[in-house]
Amino acid sequence: MPDPSLPVLYSFRRCPYAMRARLALHTSGLAHEHREVVLKNKPAHMLALSPKGSVPVLWLPNASGGQVLEQSLDIMLWALRQHDPMGWLAPSEAGMAESLALIAYNDGPFKHHLDRYKYPNRSGLDSGSADRDLAAPWLHSREAQLQVRPFLAGGQFGLADAAIAPFVRQYAHTDPGWFASQPWPALTRWLATFEASPAFATIMQKHAPWQG
Repeated sequence: MPDPSLPVLYSFRRCPYAMRARLALHTSGLAHEHREVVLKNKPAHMLALSPKGSVPVLWLPNASGGQVLEQSLDIMLWALRQHDPMGWLAPSEAGMAESLALIAYNDGPFKHHLDRYKYPNRSGLDSGSADRDLAAPWLHSREAQLQVRPFLAGGQFGLADAAIAPFVRQYAHTDPGWFASQPWPALTRWLATFEASPAFATIMQKHAPWQG
């Protein structure tokens, strides 16, 4: 039986927001209970905690009154502020501000175009190619950044990399041939390094749907 005092993460394996939450929790080394969600049959307890009904959701039963974190970035920051053995949090205010600005653009304009590119029919589009092209300039900017340093966070993989890589992965896998033909070798290497990492392999392990 899981320890009832442990934090509980409601997650869905393929969701990029849930991926980055799992990455931070894994890297922090904090013990927690993983509950895999079937999106068509969301657990009543998760919906009671977070009526918005999207993953990830982290429940902290030991917090005063039981705290709920409903945003993936909040989960990342909470976990890493508890324990950050890999130094994912930027050591300076300027470095953190840069990382948060990159994440904000990823979660805003880039994610908007990514959704329309990957699922054009949901937006009443015949094709997502226009949004693919509208998203590409930001990736070209990340290519320029990665030409001069190995990671978005600087000299080592950090918060910005973990928060953004799952979304770039989704963009790349929408049309792998097109992505591979683009002039962004540094971005391609960065993504391949992420996908080949032990941390990614760990957080992408399959879990049986939680029954509760």
